[in-house]
Amino acid sequence: MMKRSISYLFFFVALLLTCEEALSQDYQIYNGDTINKKDATGKKQGHWIYFGNMTNLPDYAPDQIVEEGDFVNNRKTGIWKKYFPNGNLKSEITYVNGRPNGPYKIYYENGQLQEEGTWKNNRNVGTFKRYYENGNLQQEFNFTASGKREGMQKYYHENGQVMIEGHWADGKENGEIKEYYANGEIKAIKYFNGGSIDPAKTKTFEPKEPIKEQPVVEEPKEVKVAVVEKTETTRSVTFFDGNGFHTLYNKNRQVSKVGEFKNGRLWNGKWYRYNKDGILENIEIYKNGRYVGDGVIEDEQK
Repeated sequence: MMKRSISYLFFFVALLLTCEEALSQDYQIYNGDTINKKDATGKKQGHWIYFGNMTNLPDYAPDQIVEEGDFVNNRKTGIWKKYFPNGNLKSEITYVNGRPNGPYKIYYENGQLQEEGTWKNNRNVGTFKRYYENGNLQQEFNFTASGKREGMQKYYHENGQVMIEGHWADGKENGEIKEYYANGEIKAIKYFNGGSIDPAKTKTFEPKEPIKEQPVVEEPKEVKVAVVEKTETTRSVTFFDGNGFHTLYNKNRQVSKVGEFKNGRLWNGKWYRYNKDGILENIEIYKNGRYVGDGVIEDEQK
């Protein structure tokens, strides 16, 4: 009788522990699968799906999928997918230990691929391609392991014709760079050394037939943009009038442009380029109002 009582006691304790563990875990069932699970310590595990009613994003229905992917110990891992409100895929980004690291793809709202590449240590490495919304190539770059452009680089017109092609070394134009009109005719041949152009060797060519160029949109001279200026002891708000040294921020409060401005244009400084997911993908260097090469993404910007 004593042995039977002890057996019942062990069974009852085991049942209590099992129930306690089950109650301590949080999860949902979606299409027969377990999703959105939190373990006993509150860490996200397994496959997660974020629906419209779990975010503050507009234009999504409450039961519409906004984002999905896997967690391991509260950190994103593997391929995470985001969707537009129309249901089309917005991005596919590879995560390692909660950070973007590996191949990625970003799409236009119509479903057309916008850009693809490999992200590592907060920078592009290897082959990078960006496309126009019509599907034609827009840019074709090659990056080193340190994120600098190296080797043959190409820009394309929207009709698919090459716009610019040439070699880069250590993130800067180097050697012969060719420019083309949208009809494929040669427009200019320029020579660079470490990002600096040699004007004496520059050759320009008129098109054989008149070409309708796209109008150049001048940046407004009177710009009224609030700029937050920070120092070690003060924080003040001024207005960007288009001239002088300024630091500008985008809508996500990330540094967008920093340097000297003239008539609303970045004259000497850096232009920080982010993709739609807020990932810093490139730093463009400007001198005397023109692009001269790419900067290096430093460790503190990772």
